[in-house]
Amino acid sequence: MPLHPTYRAILATVSLSAVAALSLAGCSSPAGSATSAAPAGADEQVGVTLIVKTTSNPFFVSMEEAAQADAEKANVKLTLAAGKKDGDTDSQIQAIENAISRGDKGILITPNGPAVINEIAKARKAGLYVIALDTVPDPADSVDITFATDNFAAGELIGKWTAEKLAGQTANIAMLDLFSDQIVTVDTARDQGFLSGMGIEVPDPSKNGSEAPSGTYTGGKGGSYTIAGHQATQGAEDGGRSAMETLLSKDPNINVVYTINEPAAYGAYQALKAAGKEKDVIIVSVDGGCTGVGYVKDGIIGATAQQYPSKMASLGMEAIADIARGGEAPTPTDGLDFFSTGQQLVTDQPQTGLESLTSADAASTCWGK
Repeated sequence: MPLHPTYRAILATVSLSAVAALSLAGCSSPAGSATSAAPAGADEQVGVTLIVKTTSNPFFVSMEEAAQADAEKANVKLTLAAGKKDGDTDSQIQAIENAISRGDKGILITPNGPAVINEIAKARKAGLYVIALDTVPDPADSVDITFATDNFAAGELIGKWTAEKLAGQTANIAMLDLFSDQIVTVDTARDQGFLSGMGIEVPDPSKNGSEAPSGTYTGGKGGSYTIAGHQATQGAEDGGRSAMETLLSKDPNINVVYTINEPAAYGAYQALKAAGKEKDVIIVSVDGGCTGVGYVKDGIIGATAQQYPSKMASLGMEAIADIARGGEAPTPTDGLDFFSTGQQLVTDQPQTGLESLTSADAASTCWGK
């Protein structure tokens, strides 16, 4: 099918002029930040630090690679830092302190937890422009702006696709979430976006599991549904497998599996295959990494929503460089408290009324190659 205009835009090389074109509107001084000294000269190199959660995840490695690739053309002196593991806030705090001491103009960060928020406040007070990537922190205004996927919209895409794919069949749904012991926006947004896309009411947006355990879904041709249960996966393959095993023991008639990400989706598939049920179940997910796109191609995942970590890093870094030289600061996407870097439905089973990329299309824009 013809490529959607959004897809063509993603393929384009990101440039400083693209940052302005992508709704970057002006403000005289970033909210919460100290007013900087005189702007950097046009030929002056700008210091930027990129701090990711961990380098063991290809999602964050792709951020580093994109920023490195663009640093020279944006005349940026880029410093890379990361937590030693997911949740390591101490290493991120030290990296923020180093950026302040070094006199950097800004920081890009995927926070490992709320413990970094106080240190981010120090950086902003010192005049650094701070952009969060991937996940909106709580509160959202603890950074100058966030560049991220609209995770609710990503979940909604795969929910709408699932409802259409069911064509009126009863849905016995397994919800394979991220956590059960803490609430994070990426978890709740994807979960509730999926349910909303299915046409299932979500009464409490602050937590997973508030929907009625059974009822009717109104998406597609509509039909009845039952929630087999919610299980945490930690976003990992082994977690997805054990979660799927647990839910199959409760409801062997599961025919729809929502998963927080593609590693959890593959774990769920392994459990379904071991039970001889892999051909009878629709699995959907969010991420759009190259491995996950391969799962779509192989028929393991029916549909996924692709996100663009490289775009987050490139646009964020170039925005800081532009601001440091007296340019305009970015503003959130209309109706959101962050700047959306986009998401696209990926499937080899397109459904009426839904724009989508094939797995072949998505292989050109996937990450983790």
